[in-house]
Amino acid sequence: MAELVYPPVVGLARTMFKALDLRIDMRGTEHVPRQGGAVLVSNHIGYLDFVFCGLTARPAKRLVRFMAKESVFRHRISGPLMRGMKHIPVDRARGEHAYAHALRSLRSGEIIGVFPEATISPSFTLKTFKSGAARLALEAGVPLLPVALWGTQRLWTKGRPRDLRRSGVPVTIRVGEPLRPGAEESAASVTERVKTRVQELLESAQRAYPVRPKGPEDTWWVPAHLGGTAPAPAPARASEDD
Repeated sequence: MAELVYPPVVGLARTMFKALDLRIDMRGTEHVPRQGGAVLVSNHIGYLDFVFCGLTARPAKRLVRFMAKESVFRHRISGPLMRGMKHIPVDRARGEHAYAHALRSLRSGEIIGVFPEATISPSFTLKTFKSGAARLALEAGVPLLPVALWGTQRLWTKGRPRDLRRSGVPVTIRVGEPLRPGAEESAASVTERVKTRVQELLESAQRAYPVRPKGPEDTWWVPAHLGGTAPAPAPARASEDD
């Protein structure tokens, strides 16, 4: 079936990023499978993360179908776009429907995008990973593709105003080699393994990031353990929505 919405949206995003002169440093895209199903697993630090994760699959000429909360699909602007791009709505009260939808898509050869932290991490560090991505990979018999993003929080994130007019913001993206779950592995074991890999990629992206805070007022986007003023992980978990 022809993709009438997704390619134009990708083109619009690229045009916007070019207009903003975003400095996107994206490495590891050769690891994205050129065919067959896979579960893309990424950290979640900003509202535009799905756009940047989707870019990682374009060199392989693939499209990523993201699992996203149902409220996004009810929005008058984002809703038609999300449905047109064939993303998957997740109703937390009836999560089994989204799971079954994603499983069918994986078995038909699609790449499914999952943010296993479920919500944006205000601390910009990894929260606990939910096991859904691992369970999907195990049941569908497909690999997990670990991805780490850094810098996207500076554009638009939870608790901060959008800053989509600032030009020259660097965004660093790292894609790791696919992880193939063993037939006898548990979902918990696979989840821990992919979280460890995303953490390694995140640290690599942070080390490579070309910008440091310009002063005390510009440390909000840096995690506490790196000397910034983002909320420490424990308070961040306590304040976030379930």
